[in-house]
Amino acid sequence: MTGYVYMLASQKRGTIYIGVTNDLGRRIPEHKEGRGSKFTARYGVVRLVWYEEHFDIRDAIQREKSLKRWLRQWKIALIEKTNPEWHELCRGTGW
Repeated sequence: MTGYVYMLASQKRGTIYIGVTNDLGRRIPEHKEGRGSKFTARYGVVRLVWYEEHFDIRDAIQREKSLKRWLRQWKIALIEKTNPEWHELCRGTGW
């Protein structure tokens, strides 16, 4: 089963949330509607700024755990490597 690791942000260089899912197209709208997690709803962390696809969900889960241990500056560098302006990567219901 395919898996995705993703990072959401409240704004450029704002609060960051790291998650994992097997269906990014379903999960991101859940966050935007306030159903994704209490943390993202409370802090307005709903902008998809980075994601990575894995062919095995177990690899995605391991990557998520690893990223959560990273220093904040490393997470920012990872986002800015492919998305320097922190643009929203999910438009509407499709992404």
